[in-house]
Parts: sequence; C-alpha cells; structure tokens
Amino acid sequence: MYTLNTGRAFEARHYLVGGDWGPENDPHVHAYRVEVRLESEELDQHGYIVDLEKLEDLLERSVDHYRHRMLNDLPEFAGRNPSIEHFCRCFFDRLAAGLRPHRFHAIEVRIWETADAWASYRERFR
Repeated sequence: MYTLNTGRAFEARHYLVGGDWGPENDPHVHAYRVEVRLESEELDQHGYIVDLEKLEDLLERSVDHYRHRMLNDLPEFAGRNPSIEHFCRCFFDRLAAGLRPHRFHAIEVRIWETADAWASYRERFR
C-alpha cells in the first residue's frame, strides 16, 4: 500500500455550543494543522498516487475556505457544534469532492487543534 501525506497550518475561530465547556463556549482562535493522507494500492503511469502539486493546490483552496473564519458562521456547521470531529468531516467533504476521480484506496483528513490533540475522518473506497 502506498501512502502520500501533506499538510498546512492555518488559524480559524469557533465557539462550542450545547454544553458547559468553560472558555470553549466563548469565541476563540485555534492554530490548526490539517493533514491529508491518501492511500492507494497502485501508482499512476508517472509513479504517483496523485500529482502532489495538484493535491497541494486543492488543499490550499480548502484551507482558504476556513482560514481566519468563524466556523460557526459557515453553512456546513449550521445546526452542528463546530467540534474538531465535525470539522474533520466538513474538511474531508470539501477536499474529497476534488479527489474522487482518482484511484484511491482511502482518504483521511486529520486536524490538529493543539500540539497534543487531533481528530480525523477517513473513508475507504475499495
């Protein structure tokens, strides 16, 4: 199995709803790090899982959608607590839409909220 991983750092704001989480209930900023991991059993004719430049462009456009934004105000979080788990799924959906034509075994999006805490969302395609 081949694996390709790339990532980006960015900041975004949010606040948690539906519970008493102290300071997390107030708007605050996180210095996030997102990682995208692609897995494939095969390489293309160029020896790639996917062209890294194209993947990085897609990742950058996805990050730009969230960078310096209040997550709570975005349509994908309507009726959802902007937890890091939900954030992973929303980011995955945005990113994976641009990757589906490729032959992947799995795609995973992992978002680090702090140096010690992360969540991920992964889907297998084969």
